[in-house]
Amino acid sequence: MLVLQAARKPQQSQGRIGLAIAGGGPIGGMYELGALRALDEAIEGFDPAHLEVYVGVSSGSFLAAGLANGLSTAELYRIFITGDSHEVRFRPEIFLRPALLEYARRAANLPGVAWQWWVDLLGNPSGAQMGELFRRMGGLVPTGLFDNDGIERFLKDVFTRHGRSNDFRELEHRLFVVAVDLDSGEAIRFGSEGWDDVPISRAIQASAALPGLYPPVAIRDRHFVDGALRRTMHASVVLDHGIDLMIGINPLVPFNASRAGQRPHGVDKLSEAGLPVVLSQTFRTLLQSRMQVGLAKYAQQYPAIDQMVLEPDDDDGEMFFTNIFSYSSRLRLCENAFRRTLDDLRRRRETLGPILLRHGLRLRDEVLDAPRSVADGLQRPPRRTEATARLHKALDRIDRHLQPPVRPRATKRSARAMV
Repeated sequence: MLVLQAARKPQQSQGRIGLAIAGGGPIGGMYELGALRALDEAIEGFDPAHLEVYVGVSSGSFLAAGLANGLSTAELYRIFITGDSHEVRFRPEIFLRPALLEYARRAANLPGVAWQWWVDLLGNPSGAQMGELFRRMGGLVPTGLFDNDGIERFLKDVFTRHGRSNDFRELEHRLFVVAVDLDSGEAIRFGSEGWDDVPISRAIQASAALPGLYPPVAIRDRHFVDGALRRTMHASVVLDHGIDLMIGINPLVPFNASRAGQRPHGVDKLSEAGLPVVLSQTFRTLLQSRMQVGLAKYAQQYPAIDQMVLEPDDDDGEMFFTNIFSYSSRLRLCENAFRRTLDDLRRRRETLGPILLRHGLRLRDEVLDAPRSVADGLQRPPRRTEATARLHKALDRIDRHLQPPVRPRATKRSARAMV
């Protein structure tokens, strides 16, 4: 589903584009990568790895940081989907390693808690309540099931090789990663002034620390959790940076069972599928409602900025019922997102074309009108050493500075749409 908000007071565009990528767990990341691949293929002049500013939240921060570091959508696809990247070996199991140290740390407090309760019971037998015991025992429950330190180590390795950087300040493009301070509820933008010295890998670990699944991440004696707790995309971060076009990707929308072609998983009502499905639908409904309110507000606050947001269709059972931590489905989900995004662009071509043209972009009819797969034209690049990777990156930077992008001429289709 493509949500378009054309600028109410359009101004002369400088072609500055900002990208906001929301969270959604590993499956959400697969959708976002498929959607980005579709945009990359279908829009002439659009290079997701060379935009003005990026903001990533939770799983979206993985992709935002990769793009800001110059990784193409093709290379990200090879890393996270096919696993045949020459440079990076991605192991999905790093997301699901038990947080053994957290378990041990909490268990070590058990004797002290039990002893203190026993002392209180002997001192005041009538005042000892079972509720007090449960309250104290709650402090023994681990704050996360899985260990996220391995995620940070993986990202640190990726961002410190082949000319990339794990330092916000060294990036060619602005990058922000959002997490929430657990003790204050404040949203922190890593990459902003005062927080740009935090390693990118550490910031992503904090932004993706979904409470209950991963322990809070300690940074400067503060503890951070998933950035989506405050806002879904934090699109205002890119809108505040003088851009002309904002592109957002949100993978979590509520499922509309009444519109689905067939009843999912053999149930007539979502309530019949059990508590996990009910909670998932509730969570998605809250997130989308909050985002819709935000987009309506942004249209008033930023009248000169065109905005487009990509989301799954609300009848897409593939996105809703696939296990959020299922990696075996990543190729199928990415392909599904790629094709549905192309369908959205094709359906909205007459409206979208003139908006993109204003920013020096053009829809490729030859891509939209032909059957296409997410892996079409995807060739494995030659192996590169550290030195050749840095050389290629430097030459690419020089080439972009010497050859500024040329604004494409309006096609007949676009010209008719603008009349």
